[in-house]
Amino acid sequence: MAALPHPHAMEDGMRKVTSSLLRQKGACVEQIHLFVALGGDDRELTEALCIEHAEKFEWSWAACHLLSPKARAEYCRVIQPAEVEYGRIQKLARTEFDSAEQPAWAEYMLATQAALRTYERTRKSARSEQSLAKYERGTQAAREIYERVRQPAWTEYERVIRVAAAKYDRIRIAARAEYRRTCSVAFYRAWTSDIEPEDSTRN
Repeated sequence: MAALPHPHAMEDGMRKVTSSLLRQKGACVEQIHLFVALGGDDRELTEALCIEHAEKFEWSWAACHLLSPKARAEYCRVIQPAEVEYGRIQKLARTEFDSAEQPAWAEYMLATQAALRTYERTRKSARSEQSLAKYERGTQAAREIYERVRQPAWTEYERVIRVAAAKYDRIRIAARAEYRRTCSVAFYRAWTSDIEPEDSTRN
């Protein structure tokens, strides 16, 4: 079997990541296709390019499979605070979402429970009727009252959730983008400073 190329294979004086190297290291088909589609084989790897595509590539996989142990350790050291911060922001955003959702649900239940109890009692009483028509007549009024109460209460609950969810998503997406940006930069800098010999890298 031919020896794997050093991950810093040089072409025209530039360090290269190639689709061939990604295949040899076991990258998934989707990531290889994306790399090729973006012209990766023909472009110099730069920090700006990594940032531009920070959301598209699996940087931790790349660090694990393309960097030497020393460079990989440096990558992990750099992104560790970003991971902690990303998790912290997600947790805070979720707490804020829950603080809006839980009272809204409680309000919905409070607004509808009396009408629901009346409807359930009416249904229970109507079960003794011998015909479906009589059962329907016996429960219709209570069901209509319940629906008149439930529908506006549910609309208000959905409104609150929609606003809270939109805010949660904005925070989460922004935090993820910043985390992925940090990962992309950390990989690029570890890659370009990685000068350990080939046999120290992971096959």
